Amino acid sequence: MEKHYRKIIHVDMDAFYASIEQRDHPEYRGKPLAVGRAEERGVVAAASYEARRFGVRSAMSSMKALKLCPELIFVPGRMEYYKSISKDIRHIFQEYTNIIEPLSLDEAFLDVTENKKEMEWGIDIARAIKKEIKEQLGLVASAGVSYNKFLAKIASDYQKPDGLFVIHPDKAPHFISQLPIEAFWGIGKVTARNMHALGIHNGKQLRQCSLEFLERNFGKAGLLYYNFARGIDERAVEPIRIRKSVGCENTFEKDLTTHTALIIELWHIAKELLQRLHKANFHGHTLTLKVKFNDFRQCTRSISVEHELNTMPDILPLAKQLLNELQLHHYHIRLMGLTVSNPIHEETGKADQVPIQLSLDF
Repeated sequence: MEKHYRKIIHVDMDAFYASIEQRDHPEYRGKPLAVGRAEERGVVAAASYEARRFGVRSAMSSMKALKLCPELIFVPGRMEYYKSISKDIRHIFQEYTNIIEPLSLDEAFLDVTENKKEMEWGIDIARAIKKEIKEQLGLVASAGVSYNKFLAKIASDYQKPDGLFVIHPDKAPHFISQLPIEAFWGIGKVTARNMHALGIHNGKQLRQCSLEFLERNFGKAGLLYYNFARGIDERAVEPIRIRKSVGCENTFEKDLTTHTALIIELWHIAKELLQRLHKANFHGHTLTLKVKFNDFRQCTRSISVEHELNTMPDILPLAKQLLNELQLHHYHIRLMGLTVSNPIHEETGKADQVPIQLSLDF
């Protein structure tokens, strides 16, 4: 019997914020542009493809970006405006399907297995969506088509910008075998470095690893990597995404250099976090502290407790505990953040049972 596969599309807007600014300001077109501020403590929110050729990337400090590209044009962000454009894109998606899972303002998954226009081929739907976005909004999108979310996501990144790529089920095993481990969804720089140390550099080598080996070295994520190497991803496109965390962070105007200053800022961040928790009506049991140093190294530590974290006496002592666990000897802190996660499940009234976690990620 012939197996029936789902048709999943991942749409990713190309350099979304920067492209909007270039669309609205013809004098910026064809020039290296960054959304952000050219300040000592500024950070690049988005970079045009002209800027990326110089190595400029989002989340990079503005000063480093200017060193890489002295002629870089900075424009302030217009987040509410970007959100309105994102809604316009969503309306285009809804012409084809209601099964849409937004990942951010500029990307989403669509399940078009059964679509409103009764089109047979996913590539035709993706091509039509790209065309409508271009004609109606003057923006360029890349799209990937495959039979699951993992491969659709990879496909959309494969021929950027203005890409359209399909990974057919029959071609998937060979495609994954050739794929660099860094291109796998969910594998960041630290995990990739750890995999390299284990002799894993591509999909073929990952597929040769046993499940026991991957779980021993990467914990629960080992099963995810094991399945991805085999083209398996059973996750559905979820139109309603359940909030899994609430957090906030602050980039300081000047590096914090004393423990006292860190504690004061930690209190302010915890206060802001509580406001967001109450606004979102979110109840979680895990607190994560994020610290970024002036050289952009970053570390995080987490702790889980049995009670809900929704008051200052609940959060601040744990935040101080996590800060002390870092055993910082030199204070040059650029950013700190706090996040509450591990939400209570409505159907059981219980949270995921996660043990105390103490982890560093540089």
